[in-house]
Amino acid sequence: MKIQLTQEQKTELEAQHMKERDSKVCDHIKAVLLSSEGWTQSHIAQALRIHETTVAIHISDYLKHKKLKNEFFIAEMIFFA
Repeated sequence: MKIQLTQEQKTELEAQHMKERDSKVCDHIKAVLLSSEGWTQSHIAQALRIHETTVAIHISDYLKHKKLKNEFFIAEMIFFA
């Protein structure tokens, strides 16, 4: 699924990627950016070494909610901190 991003959205995602320390969030961002460049989900999965279904979920989460982080993981970190 190819998604459409404005140049501003791409710039924001690239800046966030450079600042982000969580490698999983970086994978979310890369999946979204690569999809916007026309990469297939299977090619993105191969490049990021993650399952194709995971790529689909990352892209879907971004399209529906602009979500790049796993909220369950964040809630766990807060609870156990």
